[in-house]
Amino acid sequence: MGMDATAVVAELADKARLAARTLIAATNKDRTEVLNRIAEELQSSEIEILAANSEDMARAKEEAMAESMQDRLLLTSSRISDMAAGAIQVSKLESPLGKTLRENTLPNGLHLKQISVPFGVVGMVYEARPNVTVDAAIILLMSGNAALLRGSSSAAKSNEVLVKVMRRALAKTDISPDVIQLVPSDDRSSVTALLHARGKVDLVIPRGSAALIRTVVDGSTVPTIETGAGVCHVYIDVEADLEKALPILLNSKTHRPSVCNAAETLLVHEAVAAKFLPIALAALRDAKVKLNVDEEVAKIAGANQITVNLASEANWSTEYNSLEINVAIVPNLLAASDHIAKYGTKHTEAIVTQSQENAAKFIALSDCAAVMVNTSTRFTDGEQMGFGAEIGISNQKLHARGPMGLEQMTTTTWIVTGSGQIRA
Repeated sequence: MGMDATAVVAELADKARLAARTLIAATNKDRTEVLNRIAEELQSSEIEILAANSEDMARAKEEAMAESMQDRLLLTSSRISDMAAGAIQVSKLESPLGKTLRENTLPNGLHLKQISVPFGVVGMVYEARPNVTVDAAIILLMSGNAALLRGSSSAAKSNEVLVKVMRRALAKTDISPDVIQLVPSDDRSSVTALLHARGKVDLVIPRGSAALIRTVVDGSTVPTIETGAGVCHVYIDVEADLEKALPILLNSKTHRPSVCNAAETLLVHEAVAAKFLPIALAALRDAKVKLNVDEEVAKIAGANQITVNLASEANWSTEYNSLEINVAIVPNLLAASDHIAKYGTKHTEAIVTQSQENAAKFIALSDCAAVMVNTSTRFTDGEQMGFGAEIGISNQKLHARGPMGLEQMTTTTWIVTGSGQIRA
């Protein structure tokens, strides 16, 4: 793209903004119909989508892409069905637009109403995962926003065909296909151009590695919502039901280790360590999880013939995205919370405890987007929490926090209605 990247992105953004007028003018019924058509088109285009994805996968294997990234890149028949199901699920949600958030009448007779409206043109910068192309588009469409999608070059063929399929669905409706634009991914300059398109693009959301998110947040002149890396912890409290604790731990780590809500560190209260750790370490080992542990855990592992590595300082703050976990013994809940505050990324933290008092203390001390009590970290997810597909999980504090669905993709307008009042 080179020198023309700024012009290319500006042209795409202008097209998207113009097309967004057809989206804003549409009814919620129209937007629902679009999502249902996208779902149909995804299912009927499965062969075309899988063929494009197999090209990306072949290149990923040639370039020895990490296994966890290959898992994110891979599309299968069931993953395409999941994307279609996500579109249908989002289509059934209540419209986030035109909601009255507050309303009152002033002493001078002016009537004030604050309503929800779309952002306008939203840019997405993301890595490897072609499902984000669909997830982002359907949430942005349903919330009245145009989408500028900038995926990674590793998923270029998959993203091209998915956008083509969605635009084909839009062409069968009154909403312009130009509300979805794919930003070329063959050159990094297109990311810079998107991040600097202030006035053309209303919001940019990065989704991917910590490095990608940092690049976007630090380099953008367009407002951003920061989606976060996930160094998530599971803390086994002195009052834990250990029978529940083991499946919660295994699900948090092994259910899908490549995602941001997978657990990276296990913290165990010293009073239950001797009982819980031999079972937990053996179960993790049997699930092929690499174990990085502190010295106290290493002693227990050694006594039970379980192979471990001593954790380095860097391990505690690493998001593995793979079958690898850190394990430490802590003297109490406060020490667990201190560890999380030092090494966590404000994403998801879990406590296993039968004590409501301890749970309440852990919640109060956990400065993060989601706290899980007696359940897996894997539930920090838009679909699992009933929002339909999500556009990402925000671990910042302004505007949106946690899984971002339809409501988080809106801003507000004040409507002031008078009967001829003028300001004195």
